[in-house]
Amino acid sequence: MKALKKNRKKISKKLKRQKISSAFYIAPSLIGVLFFFILPFLVVIFYSVVDNPISKNFVGLENFVKVIKNEAFRTAVKNTAMFSAVAVPLAVVLSLFLAMVLNSKMPFRSQFRTFFLSPLMVPVASIVLIWQVLFDYNGAVNEFLLSIGADKIDWMKFELSQLVVIILFLWKNLGYNMILFMAALASVPHDMIEVASLEGASSWQIFIHIKLRYMSSTILFVTIMSLISSFKVFREVYLLTGDHPYPSIYLLQHFMNNAFASLDYQRLSAAAILMSLVMIVLIGILFITENHFGKDMEG
Repeated sequence: MKALKKNRKKISKKLKRQKISSAFYIAPSLIGVLFFFILPFLVVIFYSVVDNPISKNFVGLENFVKVIKNEAFRTAVKNTAMFSAVAVPLAVVLSLFLAMVLNSKMPFRSQFRTFFLSPLMVPVASIVLIWQVLFDYNGAVNEFLLSIGADKIDWMKFELSQLVVIILFLWKNLGYNMILFMAALASVPHDMIEVASLEGASSWQIFIHIKLRYMSSTILFVTIMSLISSFKVFREVYLLTGDHPYPSIYLLQHFMNNAFASLDYQRLSAAAILMSLVMIVLIGILFITENHFGKDMEG
């Protein structure tokens, strides 16, 4: 009994030492998250419920109501929602298609892969410069239109100018998504595919019922990353058009950037919180969907 008690004491002391050492190693990360993420977010919440940073009078949801009624905010929300609704599914579907193509025995696979991976090695400013050369009013695309007898189009001041940004977004992000899908395809058990083929399953049935099911977690990750990237496309649009672009490409980040430039912290904070809530809801829906369709693949 005494030996058992001694062993228990030794084990408990060892566990305490492990907990202390673990806390010691985790502490720098926790402090960093506290100071650079949690505290700033709490400050944003505080700014969103006061009239201004000086008097600090509590106004409740008044700032949120003003933001929602703001015409510029509504335009930015509509444009951002339309852009994400088109660009994100295209980014997921096209990158999955490219991964399937590259996974087959096609000629010039290395060159094809390099073409889509090259944007990952190019700075954003250089990508924007390429797009300016292509879609400027006197750019290469308009020169081509003139050569076939068509009229010039001011692509960045055009009702369908969002298409130019979508093409830019896809070209910049397809390569990264494609690599993730290629890795996921390589992890699908080949014996299951062979058994399904012997049972008479078509290529489409194998893709839907086996490959997609095993790739559900990767599809979720790629969708979330593409969604986040679609909210960050402001960098490219800003470099192309400046603070106040054509109305069809006026995005949420433009609204918040202009609010920051005018020192309207209340409007900025309220808009940021609303945007965060929407992102949380969308990502939550994606997780629920993936959990529903991918739970039978666990283990």
